[in-house]
Amino acid sequence: MTSRSPLDDPDKAAFAWGRYKRLMRAMVLVTLVVVALVLGYIYVTDSALSIHFYIATGLGVGVTMMLTAALMGLVFLSSGTGHDESIGDPTDDAWRD
Repeated sequence: MTSRSPLDDPDKAAFAWGRYKRLMRAMVLVTLVVVALVLGYIYVTDSALSIHFYIATGLGVGVTMMLTAALMGLVFLSSGTGHDESIGDPTDDAWRD
């Protein structure tokens, strides 16, 4: 069966979610810098593009980076707190007993 997750403890959960929020704040800054660099590079290399191209590129790069950061942050949160180990393995013989 499943055991209690370490995230059930309010203190551990608060620490883990605080770390996740710090990671996301840092990734917002990194994403803004990368989007600015990408848009600057496109402007310098080919300035005959419409404003819509710049908007779509900025949104595409930004949303992709933030979604990746959010999902990877959740993986780190789950693994780092021991939540992954609290899940039972249905293929394990000891779990069936």
